Amino acid sequence: MSACVPTRADEPRREEHSHEPHSPPPARRPRLAGADVSAAIAVFLIALPLSLGIALATGAPLQAGLVAAAVGGLVAGRLGGAPLQVSGPAAGLTVVTAELIHQYGWRTTCAITVLAGLAQLGLGLLRVARTALAVSPAIVHGMLAGIGVTIAVAQLHIVLGGVPHSSVLDNLRELPAQLARVHPAALSVSVLTLALLVLWPRLPGRAGKLLRKVPTPLVAVTVATTTASLMGLSLPKVDLPSWSSHALAALPDGPVLGLVAAVLTITLVCSVQSLLGAVAVDKLVAGRPEQSARVGRSDLDRELLGQGAANVVSGALGGLPIAGVAVRSSANVHAGAVSRNATMLHGVLVVIAALLMVPILELIPLASLAALVMAVGIQMVSLHHIRTVTRHREVLVYAVTTLAVVFFGVLEGVALGIAMAVGVALHRLTRTRITHDETEGVHHVHVRGQLTFLAVPRLSRTLHLVPQGAAAVVELDGSFMDHAAYESLQDWQNTHTVHGGTVELVGRRSGVRIGEPTGPAGLQALTGVATEESADCRCHPWTPWRNHQCEIPEAALPRDGQPGDAQGTGADDAGGNAAPSDADGALRTDGTDSTGGHGGIGQPDKVSEPSPSGGGTDALARPDEPQDNAADASEDTGTSTATGTGAGPGTGTDAATSTGARAGAAADTGAGAGTGAGAGTGAGAGTGAGTGTGTGTSTGAATDTSRPSARQLARGISAFQRNTAPLVRGELARLAREGQQPSQLFLTCADSRLVTSMITSSGPGDLFVVRNVGNLVPLPGRESGDDSVAAAIEYAVDVLEVRSITVCGHSGCGAMQALLASEPGAAQTPLRRWLRHGEPSLERMSEEDRPWARLAGRAPADAVEQLCLTNVVQQLEHLRAHESVARALRAGELELHGMYFHVGEAQAYLLTEGHEDRVFDHVGVADLSA
Repeated sequence: MSACVPTRADEPRREEHSHEPHSPPPARRPRLAGADVSAAIAVFLIALPLSLGIALATGAPLQAGLVAAAVGGLVAGRLGGAPLQVSGPAAGLTVVTAELIHQYGWRTTCAITVLAGLAQLGLGLLRVARTALAVSPAIVHGMLAGIGVTIAVAQLHIVLGGVPHSSVLDNLRELPAQLARVHPAALSVSVLTLALLVLWPRLPGRAGKLLRKVPTPLVAVTVATTTASLMGLSLPKVDLPSWSSHALAALPDGPVLGLVAAVLTITLVCSVQSLLGAVAVDKLVAGRPEQSARVGRSDLDRELLGQGAANVVSGALGGLPIAGVAVRSSANVHAGAVSRNATMLHGVLVVIAALLMVPILELIPLASLAALVMAVGIQMVSLHHIRTVTRHREVLVYAVTTLAVVFFGVLEGVALGIAMAVGVALHRLTRTRITHDETEGVHHVHVRGQLTFLAVPRLSRTLHLVPQGAAAVVELDGSFMDHAAYESLQDWQNTHTVHGGTVELVGRRSGVRIGEPTGPAGLQALTGVATEESADCRCHPWTPWRNHQCEIPEAALPRDGQPGDAQGTGADDAGGNAAPSDADGALRTDGTDSTGGHGGIGQPDKVSEPSPSGGGTDALARPDEPQDNAADASEDTGTSTATGTGAGPGTGTDAATSTGARAGAAADTGAGAGTGAGAGTGAGAGTGAGTGTGTGTSTGAATDTSRPSARQLARGISAFQRNTAPLVRGELARLAREGQQPSQLFLTCADSRLVTSMITSSGPGDLFVVRNVGNLVPLPGRESGDDSVAAAIEYAVDVLEVRSITVCGHSGCGAMQALLASEPGAAQTPLRRWLRHGEPSLERMSEEDRPWARLAGRAPADAVEQLCLTNVVQQLEHLRAHESVARALRAGELELHGMYFHVGEAQAYLLTEGHEDRVFDHVGVADLSA
């Protein structure tokens, strides 16, 4: 893949090979890639038996399946917007088509297919493709499951040697009689086909790995056909009439309303299945960087147009309705296809087979095809989908849709499924659970769910269970509150407060509360996220920056001796104001701010340096500011009064009057100490201890378990236990039982801004993560190696059997900056000794005969970014030197990937390796959301 920008804009020698700015690019002939040829053959071998089987299941002429497969490959493949999706006769259309053939006949069914194609063309021109994705997945999966059950029950009669009936109920009623008159030859061929379908993908060993490359449906049908021929079994077989007698579409004949409903049904099922298939193919391609670099994102509106054109042509030529087919599409992706040429070539091969292989196709027993289609129908009832909808509490929608499709039909089933989904959504909106309990004299009112006017009577009854004058905590666990509920809660709160009670309103996450809400401002804060100290702070998932804490505006600080207040006089603050708070709202008794007097939370990536006057190192000092200002002074000449718990650690001499009980212990010298920890702490042991109230000089070491960092950690853990743990407990319990089975080893930097789970949208058990300074992979060896990283790599590859390893670098890497700034002969600290593993990256970047690693679309911003990119490429080469990795690569069991994450842009780049270039191509937003 070529980059969009020159490798080095400032290097003339590297620009000699580029074209003149205004010269046209060299003309390239379109050519058929070898990967597309092999993928087309693999898909053709799968499509041929499936197309015949689906035609058999619908009751259509068997040639209609071949026509649809050829048209799906040629027309939809050329015009569609999903290059790697393979279209053709789909199992999801079997029931619908069979009903239409039974009701209207074959030629009218072809006309209905043409009209449905025209309807798809209209929808594509209206650009409403994305709207189809609004259908609940539970409805789609339920529809496919119902179709699968219908297919399996119908084909079971052919497997047993009988003839299926037109409805599921008739097939179920006649099944006992069919079991009583089983045809042994048909049953034996069907059992052989099913056994091969199950066992062939599970062949063990190296020989089995080679054999598994042959498509399973082709093997099953071929072996069954050969066995039946050699044994001379008398069985019904494929009968392909002459193409001269092939029936084409005719003018539709039937009631208008019935025909309109039929057209709508075909349009709906074909469109939804094709669009969902295109999205699924995008996900498959995104997981294979070598293909995603060459295959664009699907254009769903164009895909709808392509499917419509294919249905028009297929119906006019006497073919089955066409939709995107998951089995063939996934086979196309896994076979390595890189363009739409693979899909089109598979259509050409189907045409050749239909014209030249008729004698061979007519040897296939119908029982073998029926067993193949029955297996496909059974697979459409996916246990994975059932678990998913159960976890999302949509199993009722799934079950209603499935049963309705089985007993009433596809269109009726989907309509009932949509109605049930709407009913479930309304039920969730109106279902609110309100409980009341008392703990240690505090009355807790818990509201679970959305708080609407329908819940106001229950809310009012529960709130009035709280006695007048009592302390109350109202916990709102929901994302919506309408005006009626808002006014009811506000009125009760004002009345309860007037009668001497206290009310604390708490949101759904730990630390989300409004200390003293008054009027609309207090309740309004419940719609966002507020910290304990301020109702003006808004934090949403992945936006609470400064370590999930909120910077508290000075105006929002509590005053007048309220709990948690602090009042400073004299030189406590540079402006003489009340002392600001630290990271989690705890106030220091020396009147200073833990950020060096700037309020709020300490800035990240700042180095703490001692004060020139011998003061403390607690505050994060700013290098460009004087260290002897009032806020950072080691001598506090004022007096501060503090009430609360916790004090930030610090050193220096403080004059403080403590009036509140404090947790911790201190060894102080002087007249006395407050009842708890002294305001300043530092290295060294105090001499003597005192109690009481007085003024003292603290020189000892104090341990405060309620310091900000401890409270922040405990609050985070509490939030997890309260909100996240109930949601993941089932999955973690499964992982605890089964052990970890990650598919990827993710090796990245230890930088705190690099959140692997957020970047990769992964969860527990997905990634085996190794983090170190600079995302380095030391070369194996007794002197230069590092057993920690090497052991992790060996464990991941040999024990966990991961399928890929990703080395992820990032922008602004401190390790790369240190490498660039390193000086020869400097003292060998542990950090410098570790960074020697990055020296090959420096050497690689300085070599003139190697092309630089670069970004697609823009040049690297500076030398640091260039080194970050080069380091990823170099560490991938180090990975290949490890024996376990090299062995897995040779066996084709492992893939290596390079990744670069730009922190400031929140943009991920994946490495695409060509013969002479190393280009990091960006991953778009659409790709991540697929």
